[in-house]
Amino acid sequence: MTPPTAIFILFLAALLEAGGDAIVRLGLRSGALWPRAALFLLAAILLFAYGWTVNRPPWDFGKLLGLYIVFFFVIAQLISWLVFKQTPSLAVLAGGALILAGGAVIALAH
Repeated sequence: MTPPTAIFILFLAALLEAGGDAIVRLGLRSGALWPRAALFLLAAILLFAYGWTVNRPPWDFGKLLGLYIVFFFVIAQLISWLVFKQTPSLAVLAGGALILAGGAVIALAH
């Protein structure tokens, strides 16, 4: 598998996981039963797609985990900001900088 393909798959998996988690959150806050059930079903589909996407390739996932965590963190923060209107705190941004640095160290080491 080429590095660009692996990066795309990890990005897609992070998008599916963070998106599925966000939809569960929306479903938990939904008042009516029908939208809630539809949101939970959509979240279940996305979270299954995440699991399939990240586990289907024949790779040593532990070696790519650092890059995956970077994607997950960035996507989760964007969803939090854009969908839930929650601005990241200074502590979250500082921790995020450490996550980005750790992902870079792991990615460059392989």
